[in-house]
Amino acid sequence: MYAPERQQAILALARTRGRVEVLALAEEFRVTAETVRRDLKTLVRAGVLRRVHGGAIPAGRLDFEPDLGEREATAVAEKERIARAALPLLPREGSVLIDAGTTTAALAAVLPLDATLTVVTHALPIATRLADHPGIDLHLAGGRVRHRTRAAVDAWALRTYGEITADIAFVATNGFGPASGLTTPDLAEAAVKRALISAARRVVLLADSGKFGQEHFARFGTLAQVDLLITDGGLAERDAATVEAAGPEVRRA
Repeated sequence: MYAPERQQAILALARTRGRVEVLALAEEFRVTAETVRRDLKTLVRAGVLRRVHGGAIPAGRLDFEPDLGEREATAVAEKERIARAALPLLPREGSVLIDAGTTTAALAAVLPLDATLTVVTHALPIATRLADHPGIDLHLAGGRVRHRTRAAVDAWALRTYGEITADIAFVATNGFGPASGLTTPDLAEAAVKRALISAARRVVLLADSGKFGQEHFARFGTLAQVDLLITDGGLAERDAATVEAAGPEVRRA
């Protein structure tokens, strides 16, 4: 296959899937990763793709948002390691805010049965996981539920977070970076995340390395507002150093 043919095929895949990964493309087209990077560079120069960490998305798709099932099937092992690395941060008989997200849901899934906590969340999947937990006093922030994320948004959720102060918040994001900050595709979801961050004494960002460098439509915070980022070993040391220079401590699980 000639380079222009391969590039057209890559563009078609990006438009169909919403995102393409360098290593997956290299395997699919039986070429080197460097060849794929050159192809992506050509497509970026043509204005039809935009580079993100590890791959590319179609140009103009800052609002692209995969559904919950697709996100749950992405970086599963990394999210589990991140979740377990976050467990020691839980306060003893304290209050915890858990943001909507698949990595934060992984944390909810591994909370020990002997944990005694007050937990507030606006995410239905997380509330469902914790509803029968014997040691958790669970509070669900209400509002309009977004079908794509199963998270409550708008005035009721904002009011709930505006009335509390918790020991720690575990926050999820669709993308993060020193310049872009913390971003997500939806403005209403961003507003709730912003309120959640403001409602906690300590903010911990749980995000797999594939989110680094991704930038979405709605910004809800900066890295300076984050006390600690827990990610996986896929985040390069130089990128971790860049993140730490922007504010938070970085731990790679």
